[in-house]
Amino acid sequence: MKQTLIAFIILFSFQISFAQDQSDLPRRDINKNELSINPFNIVAFGALDLGYERIISENSSLGFDFFYRLADEDNDEDDYDLIDTDGVFDKEIAFTTRFKYFFGSRIARGFYVEAFGMLSSGEHENYVEVFDDLGNFISAGDVEEEYTDFALGFSVGGKFVTRNGFFIDLGFGIGRNLFSNKSPEIILRPNLYLGYRF
Repeated sequence: MKQTLIAFIILFSFQISFAQDQSDLPRRDINKNELSINPFNIVAFGALDLGYERIISENSSLGFDFFYRLADEDNDEDDYDLIDTDGVFDKEIAFTTRFKYFFGSRIARGFYVEAFGMLSSGEHENYVEVFDDLGNFISAGDVEEEYTDFALGFSVGGKFVTRNGFFIDLGFGIGRNLFSNKSPEIILRPNLYLGYRF
């Protein structure tokens, strides 16, 4: 009976000390998953931009983004849209993998640098010259060409998390497509994500 009572006291003491260690952390610093959406892309460009991020250590995370442009209208003289969505994003669909390193003292929040890889597909306007079989020039002009390419790049930004788990992630990235001569050479990646950590 004494041995059972001693074992129970030791186990109870361990549980209390573990609970105290956990209570020192803000509630959202022990959660490791995040879901987010980019509302600016939806409103301004008609593009669905969703993200998932997993915290893998105190200063790093691994994330995935899915981008799909819903609106794809060709502007003409009778179109009075305020924003030309075709000229802003050449990509129509993209899947991005990203790794972030945070400089803050709190878990996966504050300022960060990010490395990313993006597989994208869309249409890009290129200047094309046409020659006949003998090499004589026929014509030239801008042509929309379909492409699929992979880009590498980096971003800088900041993630700010509330005690309730909601966050805003602001950043800006730049990268280069590597394989296709039909794709845009340089890509820009402005980020404004609203999300929830759970």
